[in-house]
Amino acid sequence: MSAIQPLLVERRMKFMPSTVQPSDSVAHARAVLGESRINHLPVVEKDQLVGIVTAGDLLPRRRSAKPPKIAKALEMHPDRVTVGSVMTNVVHTAKPSDELTYVAELMQREHLGTLPVVEQGRLVGVISRTDIVDGFATLDPAAARYKSKPVRRAVRTRRCA
Repeated sequence: MSAIQPLLVERRMKFMPSTVQPSDSVAHARAVLGESRINHLPVVEKDQLVGIVTAGDLLPRRRSAKPPKIAKALEMHPDRVTVGSVMTNVVHTAKPSDELTYVAELMQREHLGTLPVVEQGRLVGVISRTDIVDGFATLDPAAARYKSKPVRRAVRTRRCA
């Protein structure tokens, strides 16, 4: 009887993720999110992860921590607002060798939907809640039939709640 191998980030992460630079416009970042059908973009400068931007960061909101000038510019002139002015600078990351349980706990504790995966200071991928749930679903053959649509729907519902 063999021991169960730990589920590692490198087996579930998405390689070569879409990225933006701090100097890119919010309009460009919105387009990348829409084309890629994702909600999070790592922000990279000179091959180094410098931040992350979410779909919510790119929207003008009435009740926001953003300065009023930036919120108004996001609404009126998203092509004039840079990603660097709305991104989150302090970014939690994962390593390819991290176990999914550790990453799942971190994402739950910090209310994160996606983590950039970094190795030797360079962005190598991203891992989302859906990737993690899919990974755990593979552990139980009976759960495999729920791996895609219902599980993803549950993850989306949890994210919106």
